[in-house]
Amino acid sequence: MKISTKGRYGLTIMIALAKKSGEGPIALKSIAKEHSLSEHYLEQLIAPLRNAGLVKSIRGAYGGYILAREAADITAGDIIRVLEGPISPVEVLDDEEPAKRNLWIKIRDAVKDVLDNTTLEDLASYEDEGSQDSYMFYI
Repeated sequence: MKISTKGRYGLTIMIALAKKSGEGPIALKSIAKEHSLSEHYLEQLIAPLRNAGLVKSIRGAYGGYILAREAADITAGDIIRVLEGPISPVEVLDDEEPAKRNLWIKIRDAVKDVLDNTTLEDLASYEDEGSQDSYMFYI
């Protein structure tokens, strides 16, 4: 399973919002500028996150986005599923050889466990500790 830029940049947006939680709405423009990303691309990613109830949009001159729930209540798995779809390295078939089927299930469950037990709060605090690539997942 490979996480695309949708998942990676979606995590970037959500971590930025978590780090500034309580400071009011954050404009995507500021997140794009801070992380040297395309604002247009981030706009495409924020819509599914909003539709999934992970972020709220605030309109107006001082508008932007805020987390819809506490950072501790949002997992990396929530974000990745919205942007990437179901978490599975391969489609497990019923007629698959039992040993291979068991391997695929173990891999899927291990990835799900990491993503579902890593909260947005965890990711935001790791980045605050100075490790710029601490939320990068290699699977």
